[in-house]
Amino acid sequence: MTTYYEEIGGFETFRRIVARFYEGVADDPMLRPMYPEEDLGPAEERFLLFLVQYWGGPTTYSDTRGHPRLRMRHAPFAVTPDAKDRWLTHFRAGLDEVGLTPEQDQQFWDYVTHAAQFMVNTFE
Repeated sequence: MTTYYEEIGGFETFRRIVARFYEGVADDPMLRPMYPEEDLGPAEERFLLFLVQYWGGPTTYSDTRGHPRLRMRHAPFAVTPDAKDRWLTHFRAGLDEVGLTPEQDQQFWDYVTHAAQFMVNTFE
């Protein structure tokens, strides 16, 4: 059985999505302060490995970082509905970058929109 990871092109496709996403984050005045590291590279690598593992690729993320515990890892940051929308804007650009089929795109988009909503922890 082919995993979604393999179906959409494997590591290189995920790398391109995440790279485009972080290009947007780097210049976003709302989101950039949520990344305390001066260099976004480590955050980019973590997010890439998480998505790769989630969609059926290598388990490097959990092998090196353990369970994702996404809400706990995001708890120190005020994730507002506006921040969620900005995050999704940049992720949408990443998906658009790789030109998945409409079905593949919808599957990925459904996941990230639900995950982003789940991360909201602060309401203005």
